[in-house]
Amino acid sequence: MLTRDRIRTVLALGLPIVGGMLSQNVLNVVDTAMVGALGDVALAATGQGSFLNFMAVAFVTGLSSGVQAMAARRKGEGRDDETAVPLNGGLLLATAIALPASIVLVGFAPELFALVNDDPAVIDAGAPYLQARLCAMVAAGANFAFRGYWNGVGRSTVYLRTLIAMHAVNIFLNWVFIQGNLGAPALGAAGAGVASAIATWVGTIAYTLQGLTLARGAGFLRGLPDLSTVRSMLRLSVPSGVQQLFFAGGFTVIFWIVAQVGTSELAAANVLITLTLVVILPGMGLGLAAASLVGQALGRGDVDDARAWGWDVVKLAVGTLVLIGLPGLLAPDLVLGGFIHEADTLALARGPLMLLAATIGLEGVGMVLLNALLGAGDNRRVMVVSVGSQWLIGIPLAWLLGPGLGYGLMGIWVAQVAYRVLWAVIFAAMWRGRGWTRIQV
Repeated sequence: MLTRDRIRTVLALGLPIVGGMLSQNVLNVVDTAMVGALGDVALAATGQGSFLNFMAVAFVTGLSSGVQAMAARRKGEGRDDETAVPLNGGLLLATAIALPASIVLVGFAPELFALVNDDPAVIDAGAPYLQARLCAMVAAGANFAFRGYWNGVGRSTVYLRTLIAMHAVNIFLNWVFIQGNLGAPALGAAGAGVASAIATWVGTIAYTLQGLTLARGAGFLRGLPDLSTVRSMLRLSVPSGVQQLFFAGGFTVIFWIVAQVGTSELAAANVLITLTLVVILPGMGLGLAAASLVGQALGRGDVDDARAWGWDVVKLAVGTLVLIGLPGLLAPDLVLGGFIHEADTLALARGPLMLLAATIGLEGVGMVLLNALLGAGDNRRVMVVSVGSQWLIGIPLAWLLGPGLGYGLMGIWVAQVAYRVLWAVIFAAMWRGRGWTRIQV
């Protein structure tokens, strides 16, 4: 039974995480709405640019799960003065990986964009947007490492308030740079990229200042991590980084597949994916809470409690996601009308949004248990399942049903939902097993 005390514990940790993730996606929605006023070309350009940036930073974002698993385990073991040591390792690795990568990728941004879209107008609008976003790769990696730490030690409110500050900066700078307010140049789609990059660096500075105040006694920036910590970080983070890289790459391939169908479909897909992230990330946020609770329980040596936390959070997540999905199922045009202003494009997006809303509860099961397994340190098996189901089932099926058999955007979305439902079933079977209970972190 899911008791009231356990609900309170999950919500105390999970609600700030969910709030932070919702605020992130509210920002994405605002970005999409502000850029959408510029037309389908700008909307398609920022959509593809966002996911190329997502793919570029994906590997370093995998550091978050390693930091969170280790920090939560140390807290459960009662080693509070060592909980920030994994964070130091995450920041070191983020800088070492992202700094040279960002320098190279900024120079090749137009060529990267041309690989996924052959429309010259979309490339001209999207490449400067992507270059601006890539200038914040180091900051993005650092921010994910900080997120893992604050969530792992149960201080998710730090994560929430920092994100809110970042988003306020981003929205204001969007207003300044997209349309050219306050005497700034009107940069269009590129202005949204500049705003996002500056806001990301603002977040890094805020996290660092809070770390110096709140985590100094836990070892934050008190020397370099030892070799053992770096090895553990790499063992946990490399599979997660690979998973995130292929996940992001898969989304980029999906955008390419949609682009083969048409530019209007691509604009609709950008809105659909933005809305998908708004709907699914509460489940992911609760999953991050499950990761911390599982890691802390395993640190105490209580495997049964760790297993129970996974299922308890699943129950809360499914109920929450079903409620959030109802507007998309019952009033799709009302939901889509704020972002899509052309009737034909709205018609293309209607069916996929209703399908997403009808199946969002099942996706929540997979999202929670994926993160619970990461909290237990089972990163390698999670990587295999995630990458395998997406690339061996989801992407080939999307090509077959979309451009191949002519079912268009709806066929592509059916393929995406199908592989993610399979994903949920496999993760549920893994959680029922005992393999993850014996992993040392």
